[in-house]
Amino acid sequence: MTLTKLYNSDCLQQLKKLESETVDLIFADPPYNLQLKNQLSRPDNSKVNAVNDYWDQFNSFKHYDEFTYEWLSECKRVLKKNGALWVIGSYHNIFRVGKILQDLNYWILNDVIWNKKNPMPNFRGTRLTNAHETLIWATKSEKSKYTFNYHSMKTFNDDKQLRSDWSIAICNGSERIQNNSKKAHSTQKPEALLYRVIMCSTKKNDIILDPFMGSGTTGAVAKKLGRNFIGIEKDKNHFKVAEQRIAKIKQIQDNFNNQMSDKKNEKRIPFGYLVETGIVEPGLDLFDPKRKYKAKVMADGSIYCNKIQGSIHKVGAEIQNLPSCNGWSYWHFNIEGKIEPIDYLRKKIRDSI
Repeated sequence: MTLTKLYNSDCLQQLKKLESETVDLIFADPPYNLQLKNQLSRPDNSKVNAVNDYWDQFNSFKHYDEFTYEWLSECKRVLKKNGALWVIGSYHNIFRVGKILQDLNYWILNDVIWNKKNPMPNFRGTRLTNAHETLIWATKSEKSKYTFNYHSMKTFNDDKQLRSDWSIAICNGSERIQNNSKKAHSTQKPEALLYRVIMCSTKKNDIILDPFMGSGTTGAVAKKLGRNFIGIEKDKNHFKVAEQRIAKIKQIQDNFNNQMSDKKNEKRIPFGYLVETGIVEPGLDLFDPKRKYKAKVMADGSIYCNKIQGSIHKVGAEIQNLPSCNGWSYWHFNIEGKIEPIDYLRKKIRDSI
C-alpha cells in the first residue's frame, strides 16, 4: 500500500519542514511568470481563458529568480543522494530555471520537448503557434546513480530507444477537471505526460514530491503506479480538487505493475561460474530451441559443438553464421523433462544472492 501526504501550504514553508535526503524524485511545475498584461481575445472578440492567476504574478525577473533559487535549493536538500528532478516550463521561464539549476550544481541529463499535438492557436497572428513546452531532467549531482528504466521505456516505444521529443496531447475533454463549468486549474497537465516521466525515472514504492501540486496530476499517476507521494499546494481550491482526485485513484495491481529489470544494474554472472560451483556439470548437453544443434559443456566453462569450441555466445553465433548471439537465451537444457534456457539457472543464482 502506497502512502500519500498532501499539504495545503506554501511550498517554501513546507519544503523547509521536510527531512533532508528523503525523496527519490521531484516533479515540479512551477509558475511560468507569463507576464500577461492584457486580456487575450479571439478574432471574434470572445475572451481567451489565459493564465493570469495570482500565483503567476512576480514583480520582476529578479523576484522570480530569487523565488526559483530558493525552492530549487530546498528541493536539492530533500532529494536523496541518487535522487533526480524534473521541472517543466515554457520559453518565459525555462532558460532562467536551467541557469539556476546549474548554479546550484544539479547535473542536467536531458531536456525533453513536449510537443503538443493540439496546441492553442496564436489568436492574434503575431507569432508562431506556441506548440511545445520544455522539461529538464536533472540529478542531484554529477555522481548520482539515478534511476532510468531504459529497457521498460524501449519496450514502451516499440523496441526503439525513447527520444527526447514527446508528442502528447494537452489536457482536454473528459480529463480536464471542471469546477462550476470552468477549468478547475488553468495549467492542468495531461496524465500521459506524468505517466511517462514516472515510468521512466522511478521504481515502485519510490517517494515522489510535487511542490506545486495544482490539480494533483502527479499524485494521481504516482498512486496509480504504486509510488508514494508528497504534494504541496497553497491554493485552497486547487488543494481540494487534488485531494478529491487522488483519493479516487486505484493502484494498478502489483502483478501488472512489474517493470523490466535494468540489465546494467544486474550482477554479472559468467557461465563459468555455473560450472565451477557445480550448478552445471561438465558434459551436460545443451540444445538450441529447435534441437537442431547439440553442445557439450566443458570443464573451463566453454561449450563444444560442430567442432567449434568457445563461449556460449561465440559458439551460438558461429553455428548460425551470425555476428552475435545471446547464449543465455539460445542454449537450453533438460530439467525434469522440460526444456528451459540456461538463463533460468542464472536467474536462480541472482535471486539467491
